[in-house]
Amino acid sequence: MKKNLRALSAVLTTVVTATTIAGCGAAGRQEQSSAPSEAVNSKAPYDSHYEEAESATEGALPVEEAANSDASVAAPSADYESAFAPAAGSENRLSAAKTMTEQSVTCDFDDFYYAYPEKNNTESYDKPDENGFFMAMGQPLSTFAADVDTASYANVRRMIEEGYDAMMIPSEAVRPEEFINYFSYDLKPAGKRDKFGVTTEVAPCPWNEDHDLLFVGVKAEDKLDGVLPKSNLVFLIDVSGSMASPNKLDLLKKSFIDLVDNLPGEGCVSIVTYASREEVVLEGADMQEKGRIKRAIRSLEASGSTAGERGMEMAYEVAKDYFIEGGNNRIIMATDGDLNVGISDPDDLEKFIKGKKEDGIFLSVLGFGEGNYKDDRLERLADCGNGNYSYIDCVGEGRKVLVEQMSSTLVTVAKDVKFQIEFNPAVVNSYRLIGYENRQMDAVDFNNDKKDGGEIGSGHCVVALYEIVTEGSRSAIDLKYQHNDKDHASDEYATIKIRYKEPEEDASKLCTYVVDRDNYRDTASENLTFAGLVAEFAMLLSDSDYSNDISYRDIINSYRQLEETDDYKDEFISLVRLMDKRS
Repeated sequence: MKKNLRALSAVLTTVVTATTIAGCGAAGRQEQSSAPSEAVNSKAPYDSHYEEAESATEGALPVEEAANSDASVAAPSADYESAFAPAAGSENRLSAAKTMTEQSVTCDFDDFYYAYPEKNNTESYDKPDENGFFMAMGQPLSTFAADVDTASYANVRRMIEEGYDAMMIPSEAVRPEEFINYFSYDLKPAGKRDKFGVTTEVAPCPWNEDHDLLFVGVKAEDKLDGVLPKSNLVFLIDVSGSMASPNKLDLLKKSFIDLVDNLPGEGCVSIVTYASREEVVLEGADMQEKGRIKRAIRSLEASGSTAGERGMEMAYEVAKDYFIEGGNNRIIMATDGDLNVGISDPDDLEKFIKGKKEDGIFLSVLGFGEGNYKDDRLERLADCGNGNYSYIDCVGEGRKVLVEQMSSTLVTVAKDVKFQIEFNPAVVNSYRLIGYENRQMDAVDFNNDKKDGGEIGSGHCVVALYEIVTEGSRSAIDLKYQHNDKDHASDEYATIKIRYKEPEEDASKLCTYVVDRDNYRDTASENLTFAGLVAEFAMLLSDSDYSNDISYRDIINSYRQLEETDDYKDEFISLVRLMDKRS
């Protein structure tokens, strides 16, 4: 529906906007100074309609003049503002949302809200087609690499807070697994001799009564007790001209200063910048020289083009020079991803970064800004560079990623982590994995240690949800010619295999867990209930083929039944309420 209605929505909204502005006495006034924008993503089918939009609004009021001339073309409504009660991680986002009228046309007609994206928007996203159902009899194995990234959720949150409705949010920007993994869950900790603790559960699916949900939650060991191992950190910072805005370099500097103030332990910090040329601003400074490190960060200014390739080369060279055997060696890259000098193609970036990760240096990628944001490039860098990927849209998010979750973000405890779930066709008729489209692997690659997996940090949690159809349900597909001796089959739903490597080793280890009837619950736990709500939200925003009759109101009503919530989860439901208002 969303894919087919983008064009119609753009045209209808243009007509409504033009008519309303004309009705405010705009006839004969000067030519509009800010026309509606191009589509946010390359896939959106309404790109070709913007010429009609610009034509339809000729002679309309300039944005600033129109916003001051009549209440019908104004800043976001009071209801919109009241939805942003301060929550953890929300600092500076409400004020940013309020300034959107400087960049877009905003209309409020009896609870109708619409905002055009900026005209020069060149953001880019990429995601394969949504996972579908597979028959357990013919394809019992589901294999994918671990993914602890959270950038998709934070980035889409930014869009919602800026006034986007569901049809304006690029479907490719919504990665359900990153929505789900943004939040914390009550998972079993790892045992003394275990790398992971694994929590499993099966319960009825909230959006399809004939289906069930399988919850797989993995929590990595956390033996650091808040203290980093001896660390060699290289801050690789984009200071090109495209970073010259408050939500880019200014926010970046605040976030990195917050990190420096809270760095525990021993080690060194270096700073490499890149714009038209690369520069080592600070080299091998003792981690305890916080004042010196912060002065170097504060001195950064934005100008020039973006030669990211040479900047990355330099960062890896510096990291190798100060390499700590048995320590934590990591590059933290901060950028909007708009590389315009050197390597810029995602495939070329993948080849480049894969050649660097063998040096035992890990990578954290932090994305900043909007308008020219290149999500597809940054996600690829993190996935292929032994790293993780976060999006920073405010000071609070910077603190969450770099301070509150410091050990998870900066210290890898397991690399090349892969999951393989084998479904029992005697119990499970068919299944589909929700999300992880970018992390799918061939089944035969699970045992191949040369094939890259994902990285998991200390104490990190990874959650995967499967929508399953059990044998005997109305949705089950009966096979006439396939033999399955159900009388002698076990009552297990699935076997979960996790393969991983220690950070400094090349040979993998294997863990195995079983999901059986004892894991079934008639009423889902709070873990599964909330993860299911987040999955529903992602499915609605991405116009999932499997969303059935899900509505924002259903999510809101179900959330009220939860007993264990926190500020981040409360912020989530405020976003759902905003989208419900705009739907």
